[in-house]
Amino acid sequence: MAKYRIAILPGDGIGKEVTEAAMMVLEKIGLNAEYLYGDIGWEFWKKEGDALPERTIDLLCSTDVCLFGAITSKTTDEASQELGPSLSEKGLKYNSPIIRLRQLFDLYINLRPCKAFSGNLLNYREGIDLVIFRENTEGLYSGVEFHPVPLEVRRILEEYNSNMKRFSFAGNEETAISLRLVTKKGCHRIVKKAFEYAKQFGRKRVTLVEKANVLRETGGLMVREAREVAQAYPDIIFDVANVDAMTMWLIKNPEQYDILVAENLFGDIISDLGAQLVGGLGFSASGNIGDRYAIFEPTHGSAPKYAGLGKANPLAMLNATVMMLEWIGALDCARALERAVRQVIIQGEVRTYDMGGKASTTEMAQAVVKEI
Repeated sequence: MAKYRIAILPGDGIGKEVTEAAMMVLEKIGLNAEYLYGDIGWEFWKKEGDALPERTIDLLCSTDVCLFGAITSKTTDEASQELGPSLSEKGLKYNSPIIRLRQLFDLYINLRPCKAFSGNLLNYREGIDLVIFRENTEGLYSGVEFHPVPLEVRRILEEYNSNMKRFSFAGNEETAISLRLVTKKGCHRIVKKAFEYAKQFGRKRVTLVEKANVLRETGGLMVREAREVAQAYPDIIFDVANVDAMTMWLIKNPEQYDILVAENLFGDIISDLGAQLVGGLGFSASGNIGDRYAIFEPTHGSAPKYAGLGKANPLAMLNATVMMLEWIGALDCARALERAVRQVIIQGEVRTYDMGGKASTTEMAQAVVKEI
């Protein structure tokens, strides 16, 4: 019997290609695992009206961890237009599968390492070694949105906040509202995880990225909770930075930062900025991690225009695989894959197009397999 049961969700576009690359590497490593493939993505939305079928949720519930490729997401109007004829009149509404998975499994940590690799000469900055903790279930991505705005919702907002009355010129059909919803529990636990990580791995500094000078209530709650958590870790430097200033400082002095922690939207933005500092999205991996389950993925998306061309850099997916192996405790396998990826980058003999080369997705995966 296999030691691990791993769900594999290739998804859409280049997600399928980089997943194939990951499976080549996992086969070479010889992990004692059973791999179970699941359905997710745009084709299932068009055919079934659900980009995350219930059978896929059941599959994940029966496994130890998930390796996820990428999915295509479009606007509500575009999604409705692409439904099959038998589904278009049912009033179905598209929801992002990955956001649903984060909320269903309470995967409240989005962990994104951003470390420079010296062999990537096109995008290399000496000394960058950031880890970003992004809150993954709340904030502006909590999914509490309205359009058109229900009359009762508008009435209550106007009653409790006079600023809402400034928008009386726009009718309910002409107004959309997204709530930035944060909780004390959500703020506390993501900051605590950042500090615990710093303590475990000898990191010296945790920086909260917020905008509490404008978003006074939601940002203020985040700052207060972070300061309370920080008191239990006197040996770790804690500071707060506004998100707009942080985008500037990350470009100017990225090597000065150690661990960044942020709510959902701000964490999403600074994560992509951090990824570009160390080579681009072709290198960037993330873990969606909860207390009992985790989903690991590259951060580059499905990139439909590159699908089937073999141009995608699979290293982001292989870095996600390293994170997955670490999480399940297969540390020897994780170290072997991590060393192999690093050596291929440093040697620089095989490069995908985003690295200034001509190697295909498969050729890059084969180079890593050979190095293993």
